[in-house]
Amino acid sequence: MTSLRPQAPDCSRCTLCPRLADHLAAIRQRDPNWHARAVPSFGPLDGRLLVVGLGPGERGANRTGRPFSGDIAGELLYPALHKFGFASQPNPLDETGWANPAMALYDCRITNAVRCLPPQNKPVAAEIRQCNPFLDQEIQAMPKLQAILSLGSIAHQAVLWSQQLKLKDYPFGHGCHYVLPNGLQLFSSYHCSGYNTRTGRLTTAAFEGVIQAIREHLQ
Repeated sequence: MTSLRPQAPDCSRCTLCPRLADHLAAIRQRDPNWHARAVPSFGPLDGRLLVVGLGPGERGANRTGRPFSGDIAGELLYPALHKFGFASQPNPLDETGWANPAMALYDCRITNAVRCLPPQNKPVAAEIRQCNPFLDQEIQAMPKLQAILSLGSIAHQAVLWSQQLKLKDYPFGHGCHYVLPNGLQLFSSYHCSGYNTRTGRLTTAAFEGVIQAIREHLQ
């Protein structure tokens, strides 16, 4: 008998959140060459690390169709992943400014707590909840998963929701590291957004320190 292997969730045609669906429809009308739909995850399902962000940036993943590709956050995330052996190269974009087809992830997959761009980059709680089953399915579809990196408090909360856990038991903080009841290791960082890097809340060294801790754990 052939066993059925878990599959990555297909969110490409999801319209469960009317506010987000209307917002994306308006963007597609404005910029027909943009992705402007739910953004699929990127990276191999047999990776041991899952990176969870907040959601697509308007001119980043919402435009290119690949997580953290085209916005300032990706300019910190991908070089750090490359430095510690999780990405084939540091630049997520090609010379035309779109997702680099030569980019590959090793032992790592990237997704978002909310897969559709929200207005003003601010999803409401109901939209995070609506998207949470996709995150749960993503985690279940990764048979070798050992570590999850949550980028920011919303991603951290979403990961806990997907595991039926409470924030009060696993509070968010930069550099936090928890062992979840199922054995998964949850690492957390401030989101690598332009706002956090410009204000100095998150430095390159502080962010790379979290990625290094994950690499050392996996080794």
